Amino acid sequence: MQIELNNMVMRNLLKFVWILSLSIGFVSCTKSSEGNVTVKEDVIPPPDSDEENNSSNEEEATYKLPNINLSNWKVTLPIGNPTEVHPPEILEYGTNTMLKPFFYNDSVNGALVFHTYPGATTTNTSYSRTELRELINPSDRGKTNWTFKEGGNMKGTLQMGDVSKDSEGKYHRAIIMQIHGRLTDAQRDLIGEDDNNAPPMLKIYWNYGYVRVKTKILKDLNASDTEILRTSAWGDDNGHTFEEYVGFEPFSLEVKVQEGRMEVILNNKESIVYNDIHIQKWGIFENYFKAGNYLITKDNGAFSNVKYYELEISH
Repeated sequence: MQIELNNMVMRNLLKFVWILSLSIGFVSCTKSSEGNVTVKEDVIPPPDSDEENNSSNEEEATYKLPNINLSNWKVTLPIGNPTEVHPPEILEYGTNTMLKPFFYNDSVNGALVFHTYPGATTTNTSYSRTELRELINPSDRGKTNWTFKEGGNMKGTLQMGDVSKDSEGKYHRAIIMQIHGRLTDAQRDLIGEDDNNAPPMLKIYWNYGYVRVKTKILKDLNASDTEILRTSAWGDDNGHTFEEYVGFEPFSLEVKVQEGRMEVILNNKESIVYNDIHIQKWGIFENYFKAGNYLITKDNGAFSNVKYYELEISH
């Protein structure tokens, strides 16, 4: 009797194990169309954070900034009387509502855009600008400058953006770099001037797709040191146009200055050197660099955009 009971318990236990194995097999196995049984594997999906990080990196990669330190520059705008923005305010140009229409980033290409149109002008000019003016010592607002004897270098990578055309269908021109002269207070008082303005020794133009250089020459080489301080003592040279057509493509410009010598270099290939009597006589003036977009027209509806990717100065 005991043996039969044990056999019955054993049979029930085996039946239970068989039913349990079928249940497990149902959960873990599937049958293919060919009749083969395939065991399913658990797949752990990758964390979403990796995908988010990749997306974030892609967005970062498309946002570029120009290589320009604005700590030693002020900018003049074609509004107001006109309006100037100095450090440290100029450093916040990305959020400055007054600057944003004229001075902003092209974050796709990594350029600082100078936008201007005919509007407010500075003293002694008829044209408007969105243009940087070098400040060696930002705290004194332009009173500290440099001479050719002290020397200086300016280098930039830039590009003409959108620009309007005149009634004849020709693109308007813009001055993109300058070396501007300045009278000391003593020189100003000596010739009885109201301000410290002196002529620009160097103007570099975007000129119908070419880079053109203009400098100043003395009208009378026998003029005294006092007479040459007057703006009227200086005239324009015939100018020099580089052979390379830059059009609307990026290009580099470098200006090198030392005592009695000035050199302008385009794309590290073409160069023009000035080392004559006019440059030697110019040594009497103080100077400062300028860079940006100085539009040479007063036509209604005119405008221009100049893009700077890099800009640096040294002394």
